[in-house]
Amino acid sequence: MDKVKKEFPEGMVPLGKSVFHFRCGPDVECYMQCCRKLDLILYPYDIIRLKNRLGISSEEFMRNHTRLGPSGHPFFPSVMLLMADNDERICPFLDENGCSVYEDRPTACRTYPLERAVDRSSGRGSQDDYYFMTNHSYCLGHQETKEWTVKTWLKDQKIQHYNAINDLWAEIDTLFSQNPWQGEGVGGPRQQMAFMVCYNIDGFRAFVRENKLTEQFKLESSQRRIIAEDDEALLKFGFEWLKYVLADQGRLIRK
Repeated sequence: MDKVKKEFPEGMVPLGKSVFHFRCGPDVECYMQCCRKLDLILYPYDIIRLKNRLGISSEEFMRNHTRLGPSGHPFFPSVMLLMADNDERICPFLDENGCSVYEDRPTACRTYPLERAVDRSSGRGSQDDYYFMTNHSYCLGHQETKEWTVKTWLKDQKIQHYNAINDLWAEIDTLFSQNPWQGEGVGGPRQQMAFMVCYNIDGFRAFVRENKLTEQFKLESSQRRIIAEDDEALLKFGFEWLKYVLADQGRLIRK
């Protein structure tokens, strides 16, 4: 999700419409090797999908399955998947049969063996997506004969919806990179609030309810009902609310 120029570093060639070969499964010799020793970033929507899959609260998920790591700027951390505390650093959701959360696996796992880069520098109010092939020596899936294009891979892995919500998150992270915390420093109240909105959706729902937050803005009653019930809708509202309170931007209009 990094912003890139159309001239790419040496050795990085976007796939475009070209065909690539890949297949993963229990009969591929390296099966599950890619689920070890990872520094895997979790985006806000990843956490919603995973905590609902596990049937736990977002607070419990954050406490038991994540750690903080550096991001692309110093003003807001990344959230990383917490791997097992052993030499193999195995993914906590890996069992003897493979990924136990496969239908709700994170963006990075879903996109692999591709990597995505986004160029928003055109100034047209749109963006260009580029996909590159990873090159990990342990992965033998590249030697398989199954053919894909980027388009067929994205559809097969159901990545488009993840990307759409992650792009909304990227807008918020860009706002965070401008240090909108008004000098309060790392871990101040505004930053803690922003962290809750992005990563503790159940905590944010309680905050919205207690403060009657949706009633403070011009929203249709149907929108309020959906926001109250649906994690994804609440996350999108939270992103717009952060734009409003941190930068006086976005689409929310106060009554």
